[in-house]
Amino acid sequence: MSLTVADLLTKTGQELDALFAAAPRGDIPNGEARGTAIIAPGTFYNDELAQLVSFFAWQGKIFDAEHGFLRNHILPFGLKAIVAKVYYGPSWMDQQDCIVIDYSETSIVASRVRDEIRLIQPALFLGKVYWGEKALIHFALEV
Repeated sequence: MSLTVADLLTKTGQELDALFAAAPRGDIPNGEARGTAIIAPGTFYNDELAQLVSFFAWQGKIFDAEHGFLRNHILPFGLKAIVAKVYYGPSWMDQQDCIVIDYSETSIVASRVRDEIRLIQPALFLGKVYWGEKALIHFALEV
């Protein structure tokens, strides 16, 4: 079954978690990945919220797989900031292997944030955002 970001925006949080749990880790991407925040999964206004976040706050991530870090593409004018380490590790959701995006040592602003991603199909990753150890939202990355 081929999935698109539009498909992900229609799914509930439980459906997204099931997709994440069933997905392989994948390789750390390299280069730009367009991001879509999935803030209110399974709701009527999820798509509109994703568009607002994309315009005003977060557009994606720029990976440097060779050096194990990334920068986020943020704000309406395209600032590339908020650096994170990227490595393989166990997911906090199910202890299975995933790609960890760790801000704890690289950002004062996002030091309590941890992202986890898994490859749900070629060039499409599904991610989870944690604040401390609390899962907050999902997101998609198109590489």
